[in-house]
Amino acid sequence: MHWPDRSIPYDETLGELKKKQEEGKIREIGVANFTEQHLRDAAEAGYKVAVNQIELHPGFKQTDLRHYCAEHNIAVTAYSPLGRGEALEIPTITEIAEHHNATPAQVILSWMMNQDIITIPKSATPERIAENFKATEVQLSADDIDRINQIEETGRIINPDFADFDY
Repeated sequence: MHWPDRSIPYDETLGELKKKQEEGKIREIGVANFTEQHLRDAAEAGYKVAVNQIELHPGFKQTDLRHYCAEHNIAVTAYSPLGRGEALEIPTITEIAEHHNATPAQVILSWMMNQDIITIPKSATPERIAENFKATEVQLSADDIDRINQIEETGRIINPDFADFDY
């Protein structure tokens, strides 16, 4: 279920997903853009969500939602992990990248992987895709991770009119 919408009962979409799961056609139920309250509503209605794909980057860490997901065994997948390029310019990120002889994108992706966040950076450029894969080679220190965790929150970048975030 890609975007929650309280005007459409969860049973219409999640119910169909649960049926497909019971039929063996899908293994798990995944959602995107669910807040903690959306996840609570789904659980109270009897749906076990396995993964929540959310906007997540150094300027929008969604720490409380990530903690909730961890407590309820819901994997987190980050879309726009580079903040549509904005996070690549954050001084803390560029300083850490320089220290590790890495790119800012590699630092951000490594930071996420260090926290068991699944990342899906978007790129159509073969060189950038190869560069992103090398993020697995960047070994951030606990201090590096803490510095990134302390970056000031700038908020959502992706917030379409139909989004149901203020819940």
